[in-house]
Amino acid sequence: MFPHALADLETPALLLDEPRMRRNAARMRDRAAALGVSLRPHVKTAKCLEVSLAMCGGAPGPVTVSTLKEADQCAAAGFRDITYAVGITANKIAHARRLIAQGVRLSVLLDSVAAARAVVEAMAGHAGEPLSVLIEIDTDGHRSGLAPDAPDLLLVAQALVAPGVRLAGVLTHAGESYHCRDQAALVAMAERERAGAVHAAQRLRAAGHAAPVVSVGSTPTALSAAALPGVTELRAGVYVFFDLVMAGVGVCGTDDIALSVLTSVIGHQPARGWTLCDAGWMALSRDRGTASQPVDQAYGLVCDAQGRVLTDYLVSAVSQEHGTITHRSGDPARFLDVPVGTLLRVLPNHACATGAQHAGYRVLGDEGRVVGQWARFSGW
Repeated sequence: MFPHALADLETPALLLDEPRMRRNAARMRDRAAALGVSLRPHVKTAKCLEVSLAMCGGAPGPVTVSTLKEADQCAAAGFRDITYAVGITANKIAHARRLIAQGVRLSVLLDSVAAARAVVEAMAGHAGEPLSVLIEIDTDGHRSGLAPDAPDLLLVAQALVAPGVRLAGVLTHAGESYHCRDQAALVAMAERERAGAVHAAQRLRAAGHAAPVVSVGSTPTALSAAALPGVTELRAGVYVFFDLVMAGVGVCGTDDIALSVLTSVIGHQPARGWTLCDAGWMALSRDRGTASQPVDQAYGLVCDAQGRVLTDYLVSAVSQEHGTITHRSGDPARFLDVPVGTLLRVLPNHACATGAQHAGYRVLGDEGRVVGQWARFSGW
């Protein structure tokens, strides 16, 4: 069946450049090794076993997931050390217990006394391996978690002193790093992330609680941290594909982006400067993550079929199954004048969101030919 040419594919199709993906994965493994911490890749971007294995160096290793469905898929493939990095609720504990019964060392996340008590109650009577719990720390005001100095930190820890559960440590995610605009800001954000998590862990230990795990990470901070004293593990995910948001942050170039959507030109409106393609928001997603960056890439940056960027041509508008390609200037005279049927590729703003629109990847090898097809898993 493989290899075959891009022209053999129906469009739109999700393409994965395997050599780029493997280079990106190796870059982060090398980075973690240089910083002296373990790497726990986040598989939510790829949702794919082949990519997850590549992120871990070829064999199952510690991973981070964002859904228990991801945990199920990883567990079935031999992954045994899994962190579920979304706040846990009592209605998911039965699922967590099933994973533990399969031999998975599962860690979950919470940031309140109420959540801690709910987990303790749901784990009551559990006779097997305890459920490991990480307390989420908010080091940047971006999303959820407790501030490193929050009084409730020790109250949450105390609420977890109960049979069936084990306080494993702290976890933070510097999501605000996505809004950094230069290297100095990235380095400072990485240090803020590190210092806050380490401080929270030290407070727990001083109060008599074990906190062996200090987990930090986002792709920008992981690639920018000067040093990580006191940290035990690094988490990141989008680095394996990269995307236009990461390029806008400055941690990759467009030639590092391993994911793209193959699309066909289906028509033109020359007076308006439009070239129409068959990749709408169902193929690209509605993510406009670059809109707040200095360079807005609209719904994606357009490349030729070989993946070479066509400078300043964007998918500027989308409907469900149509994309409108225009020149960045908006000048109708500069419309993309290529024949109907021409194959193009679109680099995504957000690899996670674009990937989620598709059932699987068409995998490209060294010569840009399709050499395989890898399934994605979705759902919860």
